[in-house]
Amino acid sequence: MNLLGLGAGAIVGIIVGAFVGLVVLCFVGWWLYIWVCRNNFIRLKNNVEEAFSTMDVYMKKRYDLVPNLVETVKGYTKHESTTLKEVVAARNLAMNASPAEKAQAEAAFGKQLHTVVSAIAEQYPDLKANANFIDLQNQLKKLEEDIAYSRKYYNGTVKMYNNRVEMFPSNIVAKRYGFEKKEMFVVEDVEERKAVKVQF
Repeated sequence: MNLLGLGAGAIVGIIVGAFVGLVVLCFVGWWLYIWVCRNNFIRLKNNVEEAFSTMDVYMKKRYDLVPNLVETVKGYTKHESTTLKEVVAARNLAMNASPAEKAQAEAAFGKQLHTVVSAIAEQYPDLKANANFIDLQNQLKKLEEDIAYSRKYYNGTVKMYNNRVEMFPSNIVAKRYGFEKKEMFVVEDVEERKAVKVQF
């Protein structure tokens, strides 16, 4: 008998009980961690989707601006129909691109829009004084800023989500529940990385 008056069997029982309790506590703790982690993944995934949707709204506004821009420019430029068709074609590709193809299609559309509008404005000086053209220019400039900020926000939410997908121990939960890494909205063309200049 030891000092506490417990027999060897009682001490073994306490040790076994403590071990079983510790195992149960660890199991419950891990289960709670999985539950909380999965909910965090759902929240982060929804943030990424909301950020993409916000960016998409601004890009759609820019798409909607193109027909007005084309109509305004048509009145001044009788010989630019091919050039204007190229802008409309790039717009349609960007509008209909899947989320995975969106960044590349957007880059091509933005470059085409900027190049064409700048070239036409240089060739037709009277166009620069047109009130509709000036208003469209201001709208385009504002939309380009909004798109740039929304891309930054989207990439920030993707980074937070991807960190959770890839870091231990949350990567175990990600793999178990099928949360996969998301792609950032990256512009591949070096020239397109520069801010779009919309001064005419």
